[in-house]
Amino acid sequence: MVLPSLKLQELIQEIRGAKTQAQEREVIQKECAHIRAAFREGDAPQRHRQLAKLLYVHMLGYPAHFGQMECLKLIASPRFTDKRVGYLGAMLLLDERQDAHLLITNSIKNDLSQGTQPVQGLALCTLSTTGSAEMCRDLASEVEKLLLRPSPYVRKKAVLAAVHMIRKVPELSDIFLPPCTQLLHERHHGILMGAVTLITELCERSPAALTHFRQVVPQLVQILRTLVISGYSTEHSVAGVSDPFLQVQVLKLLRILGRNHEESSEAMNDMLAQVATNTDTSRNAGNAVLYETVLTIVDIRSASGLRVLAVNILGRFLLNNDKNIRYVALTSLLRLVQSDHSAVQRHRPTVVECLRETDASLSRRALELSLALVNSSNIRSMTQELQGFLEFCPVDLRADCASGILLAAERFAPTKRWHIDTIMRVLTTAGAHVRDDAVANLTQLIGGAEELHAYSVRRLYNALAADISQQPLVQVAAWCIGEYGELLLSESYEETEPLQVQEEEVLMLLEKVLQSHLSLPATRGYALTALMKLSTRFQGDNNRIRRVVSIYGSCLDIELQQRAVEYNALFRKYDHMRSAILEKMPLVEHGGPQDDEPGEGKEQPWSPKREVQSPTEPPTSNLLDLLDLLDSASGDAQPPPALDLMPGGSLLHLLDLPSNTPSLAPIPGLKVFDREGLQISLSFVRPPETPALLLITATASNTSKSDVTHFVFQAAVPKSFQLQLQIPSGDTVPAQGGPPITQVLRVLNPNKAPLRMRLRLAYNHFGQSVQEIFEGRNLSQKFTQDPVYHRGSKEDTSTSDIRILVFLAELPTSFPYLHSPPPPTGEIPTACPHL
Repeated sequence: MVLPSLKLQELIQEIRGAKTQAQEREVIQKECAHIRAAFREGDAPQRHRQLAKLLYVHMLGYPAHFGQMECLKLIASPRFTDKRVGYLGAMLLLDERQDAHLLITNSIKNDLSQGTQPVQGLALCTLSTTGSAEMCRDLASEVEKLLLRPSPYVRKKAVLAAVHMIRKVPELSDIFLPPCTQLLHERHHGILMGAVTLITELCERSPAALTHFRQVVPQLVQILRTLVISGYSTEHSVAGVSDPFLQVQVLKLLRILGRNHEESSEAMNDMLAQVATNTDTSRNAGNAVLYETVLTIVDIRSASGLRVLAVNILGRFLLNNDKNIRYVALTSLLRLVQSDHSAVQRHRPTVVECLRETDASLSRRALELSLALVNSSNIRSMTQELQGFLEFCPVDLRADCASGILLAAERFAPTKRWHIDTIMRVLTTAGAHVRDDAVANLTQLIGGAEELHAYSVRRLYNALAADISQQPLVQVAAWCIGEYGELLLSESYEETEPLQVQEEEVLMLLEKVLQSHLSLPATRGYALTALMKLSTRFQGDNNRIRRVVSIYGSCLDIELQQRAVEYNALFRKYDHMRSAILEKMPLVEHGGPQDDEPGEGKEQPWSPKREVQSPTEPPTSNLLDLLDLLDSASGDAQPPPALDLMPGGSLLHLLDLPSNTPSLAPIPGLKVFDREGLQISLSFVRPPETPALLLITATASNTSKSDVTHFVFQAAVPKSFQLQLQIPSGDTVPAQGGPPITQVLRVLNPNKAPLRMRLRLAYNHFGQSVQEIFEGRNLSQKFTQDPVYHRGSKEDTSTSDIRILVFLAELPTSFPYLHSPPPPTGEIPTACPHL
């Protein structure tokens, strides 16, 4: 037996009476089956009741798409009861993504032109809700006619429909320009509100409309004056504020019309001042009007006194108990801090108080505004406040706060000592949250302040002894102790509390850092290098440092293991060079975008840690004194002649051409090596913008039947030059003319000295390990002679010296103090395999 269909009231009661979701679904499924059956039977008198029930089911979130066509049938019905439910169903079930909504265009057009006022209102509401661009273009003329109808009910809905049309189709602006001027004379609240909204949309989307409506600024000012003084309509007052919604819309429109227009701004200045002083601030409606007034004053070309008044209003907002009002005030002041810095600066104490807010949004906005208020006159007091906030601020704000303090200190620091103290305190408080470049900036700052080396190393030593958990602080402290550790033992520096430190205590502290589970691999690298540096700074026995270094020779971390092996090699084989290698780092200069050309005192982008030094000896001096590392080991060696890489001539002109040469002649390439199928050619390019820079591209090809593996091409120049070896394209030269490998050498000659170069080749070919070293006046002839093979000859002086050179060249740039070109891609750097 089929149960009869329920009425809407009965359906609502039964659904609300369901105790479980399953019971609710069962009721709805049964009723939806009855609704489908009624639609199929075509029961016209009851169709609107069935659709009403289906709309209620749709509002509960259940599928109701099968009622879309019934909406179209009800809209086409001549009965008002059917149209009312049909239009409501169209607004709920249809949208512009479905083609079915276009089927109601003709019905809406007929109802707009011939229907009664209630039907016209329904059609306009549906058009405002679901009207697509195509429908708006088809029905724009009907809506324009209704804008001037005598009925306020229809005109109000027509204005809202026009707003929707402008948003969908901005090119329809010209149609609605003439009626809008007449609508501003209306006294009806709804029509006037809609007219202001429509004009706002037109001005935002059409420059022509913006120019047209600047003529109505006096009329808008008069409407606003009436609202403020006498009230526009008492029934629309809210908490004693006359029609705040209309005031806000008028102020928004005035802001658009007065932006970048002097005449319009002057016409509304007095009225804005009157609104700002006469609006009641005890209610939220008054605060809304004041906030919109402030935004209007800020955006237009207002007088300076009026802008100060706007800032003061926002300052009063900061004292409000409502958190939303305080947040709005902080956000607005942050926008004004650049244009009206002095006016916002007066409210700095109140802004600082907002840092202590428990609400995360408020404290974040207060932090941003506080950082924006920092300048050279208040840097000390503001930094003290921000450092106090840093100690108890939420974790998600610590990174922003620490970065802001560091940037402010770098920009406005009064003295270097204050700058160092500030960064150290930030690192001590929130070291784990600072920027990645904080360590590099502080080490550079300390290195440049020679008079503060003793002060800095003692402060950092005390901070490190107190806490080793803050990794950036530990890294800076380890660097500083390694560079200036001897100052810890000096008693010449006067302090209120003299520091009594023994060498064993310093070494023990660094060993503690190495052994701590809190230390990152990079931090252990700093500590290990600091220990190595102290081996030349302290006068005691280095056996303890040797033992620590040897322990890390078997470390699982590849970087630490390599460093330990290399440092251990310095102790065992090159102890006489250890002091020179581990001398203090030179001062690093900051480079800027304008430092494109090399010059005196400028940092080169491809060699940021090497200073340009002038030659201290004649050009024919011994090449083995490169980097001051081979003075003692090469005293008896014969000085090699100068290089000559050009066949039949000299390469001395390659790097000493005058910088003002109008055009540079092309430099021919050169084949420098050809043996057993392995060929190496050099090509030369000099950038026109940097005449002192020479780019050398070495290309290695192999025509033999066996691959050349473990191929290494290296070069050395005197210290009056700067040389950078780029990463090669590979380390294996394929046999039988396979793809060659290339490597770029960048040579800079700032002093225009004659070029001298030593080349080294190392590779495996036909199962043999080959090492070849070339130096001489005429390399084009040298390469044609039989090459010299060095297979493990440890007694040869030149071979030993070149090992030291390669040892330094293989230190990666990621490790502090020592640097050179990185290894080829995919190759793990080995710990001096040639030693």
